[in-house]
Amino acid sequence: MATVTPAAARRPRAYVRVHGPEAADFLQRMLSNDVLAAESVDALLLTAKARVIAPLLVWHRGDDDFLLLTEPELGATVAQHLARMRFAAKCEIAEETHTSTIVFGESAFADRGIENRDYGRPAAEVLDADIEPSIDDAELERLRIEAGTPRFGAELDDRVLPAEAGLEERAISFSKGCYPGQEPIARQHHRGKVNRRLRVLDVEGAPTQDTPVTLDGKDVGRITSAVPGLALAYVRVEVPQDAALVVDGKAARLH
Repeated sequence: MATVTPAAARRPRAYVRVHGPEAADFLQRMLSNDVLAAESVDALLLTAKARVIAPLLVWHRGDDDFLLLTEPELGATVAQHLARMRFAAKCEIAEETHTSTIVFGESAFADRGIENRDYGRPAAEVLDADIEPSIDDAELERLRIEAGTPRFGAELDDRVLPAEAGLEERAISFSKGCYPGQEPIARQHHRGKVNRRLRVLDVEGAPTQDTPVTLDGKDVGRITSAVPGLALAYVRVEVPQDAALVVDGKAARLH
C-alpha cells in the first residue's frame, strides 16, 4: 500500500519550559486555563486587567514538566514575566528551541504531536519532525482566518478582551483557582455581554488591518487580518448576520 503524505505546514513558534516539583501549581496560579485538565490546553497569560500578554498552547509533556508554545516574538516576554512572578515557587523557567510542524488529519504523526485547535480541523503540532511542508504560509493563514482563530498582534492586543476574541470556551476555566485577570474575566462572563465580537467576513480583495467595516455609512467594526476574499474583523454584536456591509468601498458580508 502506498504511503500517504500528510498535509503539513511549518508553524513559527517560541517555546518556554516550566519544570520542577511546583510547576503545575505555579502555572495554575498564573494562567487562565486548567493546565491539568488535559495533556494540552489553550491558555492566556494576562495582566491584572485581563489584557493579553501572550496566548499559549500548554503541553504537559511529563512529570512536573510543561512546555508553553507561543508566538515567535513572545518567547522572551513569557519567560521573563513568569520568572518575575515565580517568587519562592520550586520550578525553573527557560526558553527552548524547537521547530513546529502542523500535520492535518489522521496520520502516523498524530500520536506524537500536540493537539492544535487553531485551524478548524483535526491537527497535531509535531516538534522537530522531518516532515516536508505541503501547505505554504499563505494557505495556513487562510485556514486560521476561516476558523476565526485570533493571532497576537492582529486580533489580540491591549484593546481586546478575551471574550471579544471568542477565547472564553477554549482558553479560560471558570472552575479553577485564582490567576491574574480572573476578576474582570468573571465579571464580564456573568454580565454576559460584549459590544463586539471577532467575526469572519467575505470580502473583495484583502483589506489592510484597521480598515473600517461600515453599515449604512456608520463604522461598525475594523479589519484585523485578511487574505484575498476572506477577513477577520471585530464587528458590533447588533449587526445582523445578513447585513450588507462595506469594506474599503466594496461589498462585504458576515461569513
